[in-house]
Amino acid sequence: MDYFKNLLDLLKIERSEDREQYKKLTESSSVAERRANGLTWFPVAIRGSEMSRGDYLTIELERTTHQDVSHQFRTGMPAVFFTNHDPQKDRIEGTIAHQNGNKLKITIKDDELPEWSRDGKLGVDLLFDDNSYDEMNDALKKASELSEKSPLIQILTGAKSPTFRQDNVGKALNPADGEKQLPLSVSPQTISVQSSVETQTTAIEALQKLNTSQKNAVEKILSANELAIVHGPPGTGKTTTLVQAIKALVKQENQKILVVAPSNTAVDLLSEKLSEEGLNVLRVGNPARVSERLQRLTLESKMADHDYLKETKRLRKQAQEFKNMAHKYKRSFGKAERDQRKALFDEAHRIMKEVDNTEQYIIDDLLTKTQVVTATLVGANHYTVRNLTYQTIVIDEAGQALEPACWIPILKAQKVILAGDHCQLSPTIKSNEAAKNGLSKTLLEKCIELHPEAVTLLEEQYRMNENIMGYSSAVFYDDKLKAHQSVAKSLLFTDDTPLLFIDTAGCGFDEKLEGTSSTNPDEATFTFKHINLFVEELHRKDFNANNFPSIAVISPYKQQINLLKEQFEHSADLQKYKDNISVNTIDSFQGQERDVVYISLTRSNDKGEIGFLADIRRMNVAMTRARKKLVVIGDSATLGQHPFYANFIEYAEKKGGYVSAWEFLE
Repeated sequence: MDYFKNLLDLLKIERSEDREQYKKLTESSSVAERRANGLTWFPVAIRGSEMSRGDYLTIELERTTHQDVSHQFRTGMPAVFFTNHDPQKDRIEGTIAHQNGNKLKITIKDDELPEWSRDGKLGVDLLFDDNSYDEMNDALKKASELSEKSPLIQILTGAKSPTFRQDNVGKALNPADGEKQLPLSVSPQTISVQSSVETQTTAIEALQKLNTSQKNAVEKILSANELAIVHGPPGTGKTTTLVQAIKALVKQENQKILVVAPSNTAVDLLSEKLSEEGLNVLRVGNPARVSERLQRLTLESKMADHDYLKETKRLRKQAQEFKNMAHKYKRSFGKAERDQRKALFDEAHRIMKEVDNTEQYIIDDLLTKTQVVTATLVGANHYTVRNLTYQTIVIDEAGQALEPACWIPILKAQKVILAGDHCQLSPTIKSNEAAKNGLSKTLLEKCIELHPEAVTLLEEQYRMNENIMGYSSAVFYDDKLKAHQSVAKSLLFTDDTPLLFIDTAGCGFDEKLEGTSSTNPDEATFTFKHINLFVEELHRKDFNANNFPSIAVISPYKQQINLLKEQFEHSADLQKYKDNISVNTIDSFQGQERDVVYISLTRSNDKGEIGFLADIRRMNVAMTRARKKLVVIGDSATLGQHPFYANFIEYAEKKGGYVSAWEFLE
């Protein structure tokens, strides 16, 4: 099928570019450079080792220095354990089995620690992650093979239209006065026997708390036979809606639901929310956020609480004892000793097979009781759930999901729920060629265009003052967004201006180029001058350490962020509020919100060049992070060449939020 052939070709280009970029980062770089790029832990200390599934050994390592350096280590990624005495020779490849804080477990295909591991100077390097690309590649090939027979694949690729049941789903969400309805259009018999009347009543109450568009989204999800789409603009309660829909699906279909997202953080959020709603959730892979609640949801934690685990521990200990006995034989021994050594190893392997069987029983038992499995897109093929199928899968943050990765979970289901916002940030693509030829277009975006009948737009937002919301609503959401009354008029204090565009045109704040990133030192200095003036005003309005608002300072350019961070660090008056003020790139703030947001647009030149400011979806993210006050700082002479910014400046003027930077320089 041409559809999948095209995706396979684009994925090949992306893999090649990704590998090249990885090689540039690692081939000629030192351990210190690789560590700074998040690709190496060095030095590490061995904290323990144990026999693992099959003929593998799992080694627990802890990084002993540079513990605050961010890294890219994740469960399932390929890595190499090495000694820096001879890193080319003394190295052994493996897979990250678990990562938590400053500890990780790496599984190697060997039955004992390498001899060089006793000499110290140990480290772990990440290898290029071919596994993820292999999983995506295999999924696309399989989807192509199944496309002739699968109605779901034909719908997702545009060959067919989705269908919907016409039944009493809506009645469950909007029962007539006095009626006692189950939360779904199904008979009581399909509800799990553990469900009590109180549980059902609670579910009804939770659904009734949803607003009209949220209820419509749940109705669409329940009535869909193959596809439903939740388009969730910023602050519209997409997660709340999804959680209630998933609860309803579990009760309706009385079987496991698979919930996936492109990032660990998004998976964690849903896992936590679903667990809080009383669902039995299994988090496959390791959480990015290390909280006790999330740890309890992982397979490792649930296995630790299982009644049969004591037996596996006893067997492991026994197998290890046999191996230790075998290792006591010297290298020069006769036939009898050799036979005895072999017998000991054979017995250890036999016991470990028994361990594998017992662990598999525990996993199967846990999965039988699980209602919702949560994982990243690639994590949906984790060995524990690889062969499971589901009635329904839910892909959250689908606007940031690479399409080939989406096909990994899709192939396991009969019905797909896509949730996200294609008007915010798209997936990160390493290859410009692949992005330009279509890899940057998500399955969510394609399906919204192909099947508008499957889409529900969440229309009521609970985050922003209506003036902050208004411009995004007009440009991206056909003016359909409405601010809930609880936030529509929200201000930090009476008579504050919720939206401000500060025009630096004519101030001589010229941009500079540092490497490949634009900076504007004068604008950075001015931004913090204005923040200081604003904080002085807050003090006059009786704001103090107890009620000080949260403030984000953001910019699309990394080098500009570095300058802004320097300004912040040298601002003594603001340092006392450092827990309330954060400075970072726009991309890092997707999904977050603050009371006040400052945006430094940076670009200022006489050619009207604005670079990737032209990616207006990134600006949609930036402008919708603020709850009560949004301050945008930029040069109208440069920005005004682009219609999006010209219209925004005009919108700010109409709302009484346009001022010149000159007013603050005098």
